[in-house]
Amino acid sequence: MFSGIISDVGTVSRIVRQNEGAELTVHGGDGFKGFETGESIAVNGVCLTVRDCTEDTFTVDLSTETLSRTSFNDIEEQASVNLERSLTPSDKISGHFVSGHIDCVGKIISIEHKSGEILFRFEHPSEYVPYVIEKGSVAIDGISLTAFSCVDNGFTVSIIPFSFSHTNLNARKMGDAVNIECDMIGKYIYKACETILLSDDADKRVSLEMLRRQGLAK
Repeated sequence: MFSGIISDVGTVSRIVRQNEGAELTVHGGDGFKGFETGESIAVNGVCLTVRDCTEDTFTVDLSTETLSRTSFNDIEEQASVNLERSLTPSDKISGHFVSGHIDCVGKIISIEHKSGEILFRFEHPSEYVPYVIEKGSVAIDGISLTAFSCVDNGFTVSIIPFSFSHTNLNARKMGDAVNIECDMIGKYIYKACETILLSDDADKRVSLEMLRRQGLAK
């Protein structure tokens, strides 16, 4: 579990593609060292398990599923990546709950530098429209952000100068692919409501009669 607050920006020092998977080695930033085998680290928002490590590098395995659902399928050596260690019970949650399980790959369609902020607009597959809502939380490459101007299959986020300089967004350009994780709580609520509303069982389907039986309506 993560919170979407980036700890440091690392660099992909090596990627080895093998069979249908890959092996990725990342060099941590100046303040991101001292790894342990078996620990979970979010790399561009993807929860990965450290297989091997040195004092300032760690190596992870990328499965076929991970490559097919994330931007790692096209990542290159020397690419900048956002890094975050997994939460502990005593950590502050300054962002929102982020699982590290990517929903889809989106694309940057515009970048606008304004006074005091940088506006990024993203495009995503249309099937994820229900999960990205106005003023809702969304993780972009592991960064906890707030979506607005949610129109069709696109949305905008506002990046303050601190976040811009302390994440890999400062190296991004239009057309770049990004990992998108929609708000976990929102997805569970949507699924639960969808299950109830579309149920074939009349006793489970939401209706005035069902609400009366539950004491929620007269």
